[in-house]
Amino acid sequence: MKFMRLPPSSVVVMVLAACAPLTAPSGPGPTTPHLTDKSFVTSDGLELAVRRWLPQDSAPKVVVLAVHGFNDYSKAFDKVPGAPGVGPFLAERGVAVYAYDQRGFGASPHAGLWPGREVMVADFKDFARVLKGLYPDTPLYGLGESMGGAVVMAALASADPPPVNGAVLASPAVWGRSTMPMYYRAALWLGTRILPGWKPTGQSLGRLASDNLDMLRDNGRDPLFIKETRIDAVYGLTDLMDEALAAAPRIKTPVLYLYGHNDQIIPRKPTKQALEAMNTTDTQLRPAYYNNGWHMILRDKEAPLVLSDVAAFLNNPAAPLPSGADVAALPRLEGEKKECPPC
Repeated sequence: MKFMRLPPSSVVVMVLAACAPLTAPSGPGPTTPHLTDKSFVTSDGLELAVRRWLPQDSAPKVVVLAVHGFNDYSKAFDKVPGAPGVGPFLAERGVAVYAYDQRGFGASPHAGLWPGREVMVADFKDFARVLKGLYPDTPLYGLGESMGGAVVMAALASADPPPVNGAVLASPAVWGRSTMPMYYRAALWLGTRILPGWKPTGQSLGRLASDNLDMLRDNGRDPLFIKETRIDAVYGLTDLMDEALAAAPRIKTPVLYLYGHNDQIIPRKPTKQALEAMNTTDTQLRPAYYNNGWHMILRDKEAPLVLSDVAAFLNNPAAPLPSGADVAALPRLEGEKKECPPC
């Protein structure tokens, strides 16, 4: 009996193909996207967990659809140790806030598996259209934190953008491959194809996401907050960041872009590149740079100051921010010796 002898290069290709990145399965079947008491039902029938914070005494004057970051979930917008929370803070000021656990995160299906950037963007657009149907005469804004910001950016730049009046981008994930060192890109590609299920914790990187340590400890104790991430999910996130960075010059709606001086997660280089791309279009861009801000800028110790700016922008996108964080924001991001008020 004769056995076929394959060249080593062919064996390598076969092994790499066998270890392809894993993507979360789609839902049980097509349906009309809709909102229930506890979930948002997607166009393919998945139920995504939902939280909402509504004004108590009146109809909302603004509606916000909030999208969480990587490994996080909708709790990111609730009251947390050391910070008032986006949802409660804005609801007290007449803003209705809806947030959902994206596929693969929190209490939604297939936790830990990357869902794919196309369906993540489609889910945001579908949810926005549902909210516009519920509040046809009320301004609707997207709010995205980190990975959620990348989802919102990709949606706004798509051929069929969601019916939003503008967006708040909190430290959006725009660290695309073009701004990464070559060894990062090579290690990510190789790790995804050899060990796609490998779960590095990231602790060895020594990066801090916020100065609110009580909040970070609370996340560490939360079973729904993902602590060990599949490397193929990181690869998928990088695809999304590529798309968000490329989307920047095509965004046409008013945008409040929040970034902190101490952000150790999304570097300045891609942030500056995204802002410059957005600033050359007819987008009504409002960059805001916070001297004491970190990556989780909506939950840092100075979150009340940042949230006051968010509330002011939602009330009037053209008005100056109360903190002054928008004063010479781009030059300060680029490193010039200029200060703003207590921001």
